[in-house]
Amino acid sequence: MSDGTPVSAPKKPRRELDRAVVRFAGDSGDGMQVTGEQFTTETAWAGNDLSTLPNFPAEIRAPAGTLFGVSSFQIQFGRHRVYTPGDRLDCLVAMNPAALKTNLSDLKDGGLLILNTNSFDQKNLDRAGYKTNPMDDSALAGRYRVHKVEISRLTKEALEDLSLGTKEKERCKNFFSLGLVSWIYTRPIEPTVTWIKKRFAKNLEMVEANIRALKAGYHFGETAEIFGECYGIEPAELPSGLYRSITGTRALAWGLLAAAQRSGLSMVYGAYPITPASDILHELAQHKRFRVRTFQAEDEIAAVGSVIGAAFGGAIGVCATSGPGLALKAEGMGLAVMAELPIVVFDIQRAGPSTGMPTKTEQADLLQAMYGRSSEAPVVILAPATPGDCFFVAYEAVRLAVKYMVPVLVLSDGYLANGAEPWVIPNPESLPEISVGFRTEKEGFFPYVRDEATLARPWVRPGTPGLEHQIGGLEKEHITGHVSYAPDNHELMVKLRAEKVRRVAQEIPATTINGPSAGDLLVVGWGGTLGAITGAVEEAQMEGKAVASVHIRHMNPLPPDLGQILRQYRRVLVPEINSGQLVRLLRAEYLVDAVGFNRVRGLPLATSEIKEAIDQILKEKE
Repeated sequence: MSDGTPVSAPKKPRRELDRAVVRFAGDSGDGMQVTGEQFTTETAWAGNDLSTLPNFPAEIRAPAGTLFGVSSFQIQFGRHRVYTPGDRLDCLVAMNPAALKTNLSDLKDGGLLILNTNSFDQKNLDRAGYKTNPMDDSALAGRYRVHKVEISRLTKEALEDLSLGTKEKERCKNFFSLGLVSWIYTRPIEPTVTWIKKRFAKNLEMVEANIRALKAGYHFGETAEIFGECYGIEPAELPSGLYRSITGTRALAWGLLAAAQRSGLSMVYGAYPITPASDILHELAQHKRFRVRTFQAEDEIAAVGSVIGAAFGGAIGVCATSGPGLALKAEGMGLAVMAELPIVVFDIQRAGPSTGMPTKTEQADLLQAMYGRSSEAPVVILAPATPGDCFFVAYEAVRLAVKYMVPVLVLSDGYLANGAEPWVIPNPESLPEISVGFRTEKEGFFPYVRDEATLARPWVRPGTPGLEHQIGGLEKEHITGHVSYAPDNHELMVKLRAEKVRRVAQEIPATTINGPSAGDLLVVGWGGTLGAITGAVEEAQMEGKAVASVHIRHMNPLPPDLGQILRQYRRVLVPEINSGQLVRLLRAEYLVDAVGFNRVRGLPLATSEIKEAIDQILKEKE
């Protein structure tokens, strides 16, 4: 069996690049996500900065070879700071005609196009809607550097003496393509060999088959005449520390684990399965040793009810969902607002409405998060900006929830959840303290007596002698907590609950401005648009334009210095993956003439299109 030793160094000329954007695309059963994830691991080992974009169909198993069954994985990596998965592709690997048809428009002129010729038969051409074989199109070869590789046949030849069936051998072709692209960009394949051995440890023949396919692809690139050169990208100069590649989903889960450990509290995670939030449940279920209790509820309402009960019992209550589930949780969140219990709700936003496009990203739940509950029911709202930032936002959500006795809603999205980046593993001691004090003294106790600084009511574990009290959805009397229908009391309690959320602003650090503190244009973003906005703004700055950007992490309350910052610029641009939600809030709150740049295509915003919007606004100013 293969021992996984390193392959020999490339013998062909190697050209140095600053960065590259690569996409693997094929049928949903071709293993493109596994291929991309392993290429990402190899790239992390090579020391490059990176950003990824997995993209897959919503159907569990779409018909093979069809356009809506295409799955892809994109990665941008480089020797300098990488902000996004990239706008245009330098290299596209198309495993079948459908993958070619749905992805070719993203490939740069002169880009590298690798085709699995064995899949371009009449059946697959018909399914993809091709009347003629695109491999015979001279325009294709004239525009791109086309390399026709019999990936399926070469994979089977490499595994010819193994006893695996034909279909099992065919499934290994993704590792052939991974090996080939690893050679093209001089990626180390040792991490993939190690992963294969671990992943298929119970099936040694599959270990042998996948390693053979991987090395066959690598050596094909090294020896085949059609590949005249390979490419090298020097390691990025990143801050010192221990790094790992992390997705937003895993980062959210680990942030919760860190908060539970630091606070000394148990955590109850109740959730109903929904794409793309379900992976948080899967991750947390593996960590019961950290006092985590996971509960798969029968519906969204039961899930939020379970974590409200957990919070009442003195645990950290957390649940996660996406847009449709958030709507169902609205009444439960209102109960948590009324009872003033510390729960955390993750909303991993996806394209809607209704079922919409559940595997595609969007950030169109902001107004629902702000106002999508009955009556006056404000909650704290946070939004992570990168996959790694999800860790710190999850941790902060727990800290604020227990300090202010208030529900906290975290707006992540599908792009952040599934995307990955290099992440410095933080020193646990560097994380902010989470101080939890349960009331045990019955002298002077009332359930709605408040802390002077935070307005938080006392947190009491059930069964504490002498501290029995009533909670529920009916309005409470100030201090005593008795049910009250008094008009003046109701208005007072509404204002107190709102003021408690507003006081979270005292926790918000000064807003960082990327660029001049005053100028022609300020670009304001939130959530996963950070990378695309930063890239576009820095490009404009290099052209000498008076452009800056700020990125909002605290959506409610907004940063206390934001209004003053907005007024220092002649124009304000707000890019969002929605029809214009934050821009409405900014115009209403600060009376600034902000304009939106909005796309709702189920994809992250591109740096180039934001740069075009910046140029257009500055041109109008002239």
